[in-house]
Amino acid sequence: MTHATLTATIWREASAYVSLCPELGVASCGDDPDEALAMLKEAVELYLENARELGIWEDVRPAIESPSRFTTSLEVALQ
Repeated sequence: MTHATLTATIWREASAYVSLCPELGVASCGDDPDEALAMLKEAVELYLENARELGIWEDVRPAIESPSRFTTSLEVALQ
């Protein structure tokens, strides 16, 4: 079995924690950060499985296999 390391961002929203994998645009949620991360992992694995079945694996592959990824903060003005 091959493994890939992707990014997970988690934040609190009302009474839940939202989790997002920005490389794939896959999101999930949970009652706490650990559950949100576990649910995101499951959602990403299902997304990748479906990508193979739907024939779009080559479209998502670069996001998974890229040797260079950078994560940073971005400050924006709010009106």
